[in-house]
This record gives sequence, structure tokens and C-alpha cells, in this order.
Amino acid sequence: MDKLEDGRKLKDLRTGDSFITFFLIRKIECKLTSTGSKYLDILLGDASGEITARFWDCSPEEEALFAPDMLVKVQGSVVEWQGKKQIKIERIRPAKAEDGVDIKEFIPAAPYDPEEMYAEIMAAVQRIGNKKIAELVESILKDVKERLLIHPAALQNHHAMRSGLLYHTLTMLKAGEKLLEIYDFLDQDLLLAGIILHDIAKLDEIAANELGLASEYTFEGQLLGHIVQGIKKIEHAARAVGLDEETSVLLQHMLLSHHYEPEFGSPKRPMFPEAEMLHYLDILDARMYDMQKALSAVQPGEFTDRVWLLNNRKLYRKNL
Repeated sequence: MDKLEDGRKLKDLRTGDSFITFFLIRKIECKLTSTGSKYLDILLGDASGEITARFWDCSPEEEALFAPDMLVKVQGSVVEWQGKKQIKIERIRPAKAEDGVDIKEFIPAAPYDPEEMYAEIMAAVQRIGNKKIAELVESILKDVKERLLIHPAALQNHHAMRSGLLYHTLTMLKAGEKLLEIYDFLDQDLLLAGIILHDIAKLDEIAANELGLASEYTFEGQLLGHIVQGIKKIEHAARAVGLDEETSVLLQHMLLSHHYEPEFGSPKRPMFPEAEMLHYLDILDARMYDMQKALSAVQPGEFTDRVWLLNNRKLYRKNL
């Protein structure tokens, strides 16, 4: 590739554009066309988003060159396939040291400093009046701090970015504390603890590297999932701090029911108001994130591609 890279990000690319720039390979798979030719099906990403790409008629040597979490230099064009943007790769190679690119610049990350987010969450723990609940939450947070600072909240869905789990938890906390001012019959201690702990076992469910990139589900994550893993964590910590049985079970139920439907992993629906509120805070925060992410990829006055996570809806970026 003798042409200089133009440095454009995914959010800047439009259908019909040709470019040369760097991307991070998030996923890659060699597939066969109907005629038996090999091609690479790649999910490319940078700090601004992700897009599917195709590299047609690849050789075995080219196939062996590439792997997930690898920086690559790509020459290609943006095409439309079945109503969605896609990249047609013309040339691709691994990034070299002399390219002078830093992989951290290509990783989506939360908009706030992770240490500051962690400190805000720990400050919320101090507002929990029940000292045993506060002790339980604090002990779990301190035990997982180093992983929590960088861990994503998902492999691909909402908050799938460096420090995404912290960011998701903090924004839910902020919304929850505002709603406690309106629904003053809610138990603040239960709601704050439930918010902080609802996804904490994603640290054990999802394997992530030191860059905060998620690669796969862990062995236990595949067999149990973060809801069951989280319940185990609460039960163990409750016994360690001497939390009474009823409160321990209430916290476990909040985790158990926060996905609401059996097909999404919750065998029980919420059975008290704080558990109900936790579910809606979780789904609200996820939806707002997914909408913001999709709309950031289009210009005002344009529609997004269909967003599978949002019931395959198109979204409109208002021109105000």
C-alpha cells in the first residue's frame, strides 16, 4: 500500500467512499462462497464503532496472517448490502511498528476516567444506611477493583467497551438516585446495592484482556451465566459479613429477576418494587446507549441502518 492512509474513522465513512486507514480486527472467520472460493468475514472496529467487512478470494497464506485483536491497515470501499453498510476490502496487512499507531486509540472506551467512576460508585456505597449491606457491597467491589476498572459490560451489545461495566453501573446509579427522590417509598439501600451488583459477575462470565477487549465467554460463564454467578457471589459475601438471611435473599432475587423474562435468563420476574425498578433502569440504560451509538454513525437528517438490538428498528437523527 504505497498510498498514504487518510486517517478517517468508521463514523466518517459513507457509502461509496474509498479509503486507506487502520482498524482493529474484532472477529474474523474464513468462509466459503457458493462456488467454493474462500473469503474472510471480518468485524472491523475503531474507537467510533464497528462494521462488517469482506475480503474476497483470499489465499491460505493471507488467511493465516490475521487474528482477532490485531491492528490492520486496510484499503477498501464502503458498499451497501441488504440495507446495511459494509466494507469491501481490496488490500489488507497487519500493522507494523513503523506505522506508529497505538492500539489503545482503536479501542472504544467509556467517556470518563475509570478511577473516578470507581470512586463515585464507592461514594454511593457510603450512602447505604444498612451497614451490613454496605459492607457486603464494599467487600465485593474491593475484591474485583483491578478487573472492574477496565472490563467491558458485554462481548458485543451495550457498553461493550473498555471500562464499560463501570460506566453502565454508574449511569444506572445516577438515574436510580434521581428516581428515589420521586418514588420515596423505595428502599434506597436495596436499590443502590442491587444496581451496583446486578452485573458484577460479568467479570467472571466474560473473558477480557488487559486492554479491556472481550474475546469470549468463560467456561463457567457459558455453563452458568452472570446471573447465577452473581447470586453465588452475594450469598458467599453475605455469610462472610453476617448479613441476615432475608436481606441476602432479597438482593439475590434482584439479580435473579433483572432480565425479567425466562428467555433472557431470569427464571423469576421481579416480586418487589426495588427489583422492578432495577430491571427498568437496566433496560433504559442499555437502550439509551444503543440508540446513542447507532445515531452517532449518521448525520443529522439521516436514518440509521436497522438495529437488531432495538427490535430491528431504524432510528432517525433529528435535524435540530
